[in-house]
Amino acid sequence: MAASGKDFDHRRFAVGLARGLAGALLFALPMFLTMEMWELGFYIDRARLFLLLLVNVPLLVLLAHRIGFERTTTLREAIRDASIAYFLGMVCSGLILLAIGVLRSDQSLNEIVGMIAIQSVPASIGALLGRSQLGGPAVGDEADEDEGAEAEAETSYAGELFMMAVGALFLCLNVAPTEEMILLSYKMTPWHAIAVIVASIVLMHGFVYALSFMGGHVVEEGTPGWHALVRFTLPGYLIALAISLYCLWTFHRLDGIAMTQVMMTVVVLSLPGAIGAAAARLIL
Repeated sequence: MAASGKDFDHRRFAVGLARGLAGALLFALPMFLTMEMWELGFYIDRARLFLLLLVNVPLLVLLAHRIGFERTTTLREAIRDASIAYFLGMVCSGLILLAIGVLRSDQSLNEIVGMIAIQSVPASIGALLGRSQLGGPAVGDEADEDEGAEAEAETSYAGELFMMAVGALFLCLNVAPTEEMILLSYKMTPWHAIAVIVASIVLMHGFVYALSFMGGHVVEEGTPGWHALVRFTLPGYLIALAISLYCLWTFHRLDGIAMTQVMMTVVVLSLPGAIGAAAARLIL
């Protein structure tokens, strides 16, 4: 324990914190400036909000193990990074909402806590993403970065699906609270819904595999063309559908509407969700 404390690089960790704050601001800024997200803090069912906060905890822990503020090797380190990310998300949410005048002194504590809590979820994810998106190798850390890159290249199938879920959740959180999701679902016909489903799957598959973007999967020579579609793209789209349904339920977008409209709304939200799921492997 003493050795590990002595070897702890405080400079690297401080740089990670700065990147985390920048990532929270960068990735969550659209939600900080969205009126529907402010209003959700007033009326969202506290049981649903609490469940969202609970779901975010293991998600952050697993994400921190992959891209924490520093290279993590134990569960304890991942939990530490996840806790710090959650704290940074809450701090960033409170400061930004206060700076833009959304939080006021005449509001009740329940309203203030609700608005900060709901914004802290995407902000905390953004805090962890800040390391991969804003980070380069620290001074004297090039070797560790090379080893980490090699390790991260080898990701299990379950790990791939998890990263898809994170990507879908992050993008769905941006648009699920908006009124446009409901409006579009009422404008769409069943043929529109089928077209959106096909487009989502095609975009998702092409974005990761066919276009061979950096970080994407390259189908080995001799592998059937349908292998990547069945093994990754279709399960990824089902994950995007499930995440879309959960986000819409959490934000009360499915309350009091017919099952047909529920399915339409889920299909609409699954389009950005599928793109988020496909982009996750490239970003993270």
